[in-house]
Amino acid sequence: MKRAIPAVISAATALTLVLAGCGGGDEPVDPNAPVTITLAGWSLSSTPEFKTLADGFKATHPNVTVELKEYAAGNDYDTQMITDLAAGTAPDVYVMKNLKNFYTYQSGGQLLDVSDATSGLDSVPALASYQVDGKTYAAPYRQDSWVLFYNKDLFAKAKVAPPDGSWTWDDYTDAAKRLHTGLKGAGSNATGAYQHTFQSTVQGFALAQTPNADLLSGDFGYLKPYYERSLDLQAAGAQPTFGTAKTNKLTYQAQFGKQQSAMLLMGTWYVATLLNQRKSGDADTFQWGIAPAPQFDKSTTGTSATPVTFGDPTALGINPKISKSKTAAAKDFLKYAAGPEAGKALAGIGITPAQVTDAVTASLFGLDGVPQDDLSKFAYATHTIKPENPVSKHTAGLQNLLNETHSAILSDSKGVDAELSKAQSRAKNEVLNQ
Repeated sequence: MKRAIPAVISAATALTLVLAGCGGGDEPVDPNAPVTITLAGWSLSSTPEFKTLADGFKATHPNVTVELKEYAAGNDYDTQMITDLAAGTAPDVYVMKNLKNFYTYQSGGQLLDVSDATSGLDSVPALASYQVDGKTYAAPYRQDSWVLFYNKDLFAKAKVAPPDGSWTWDDYTDAAKRLHTGLKGAGSNATGAYQHTFQSTVQGFALAQTPNADLLSGDFGYLKPYYERSLDLQAAGAQPTFGTAKTNKLTYQAQFGKQQSAMLLMGTWYVATLLNQRKSGDADTFQWGIAPAPQFDKSTTGTSATPVTFGDPTALGINPKISKSKTAAAKDFLKYAAGPEAGKALAGIGITPAQVTDAVTASLFGLDGVPQDDLSKFAYATHTIKPENPVSKHTAGLQNLLNETHSAILSDSKGVDAELSKAQSRAKNEVLNQ
């Protein structure tokens, strides 16, 4: 299988580039001498977080250059990274996009123990997810959560009341259908909602919100009502079908940003993307807002309650093959990326850091174009976040299997019950009993 050679983009001056490299001598060097560490990233032209971290670190560590190495943005990222780690060509510092493959990286000996670098980060909620046998192997720098983005202008055009924080999934489904009808009557081709092709858009919510749901049990019955609602919305024309999204290669950025759909369930990382695309012209200018994700029942709705959603942290780990002369700089970079100064810098470009504080919320909502209503601020800062990927040796296998189930169900081939039964059988025989 052919794979493009990752592009390398410098985050500092050419003078320090001559010192770059993944290998190099391990002799002790002057701690103030110029040094270059390499960092994995993706979609560098449209994802500013990596350059923001590199530049922010350079400002406080002027002798260290962080050089960005570009990888694929989707599921191919982990495939490429695992291949490069095995070949000894991976960068010094790399990103774990979620918890799905942390066990694979850690148990495979592909992460350096960074307990010393993270010893002062105990207040970061997601840190415990990267600890094994009393040692820490990565530093979380982002903690996204899934929320409901909605287009206020399209709601007004359809004459449908916008979200108020009290919605269950039944309320969301009803609103999507009424939006579809109202927008069509107003001469708009926009759909009520857009559900992207990610399995997370169904399975992440079902696992987080359903009482006693357990991915590792191999019992996937908790997914049934969530898939039935999705199929109902597809049949009603209230959202594009899974097949349409796949065949036409629809993107959630264009569907919401170009006002093709009135609602979008997506992670908070989309705030930064939407702001950037409005500036570039890749997204329209319109009134939008954020609301809590629809809830399992009324017990977690309303602004006096705490809504439940999901989201894995995003973390940085160090390649154990890093040159010893670079290790200290790499650990300092992890400490910076997971700390409060980087958190404010990330919030300043619309990215949610690993620890959301009042200062972080104020920084993000101080950006031009971010909605200022109270519900948006509540949805961003107030929630119980449950992991999409519990750390286990079985997680990757189960999630890969359930991704196939996701495609099969939303293609409406054999029905929800048949596909879930098949998935449970496969989970037992192919994953859990292996």
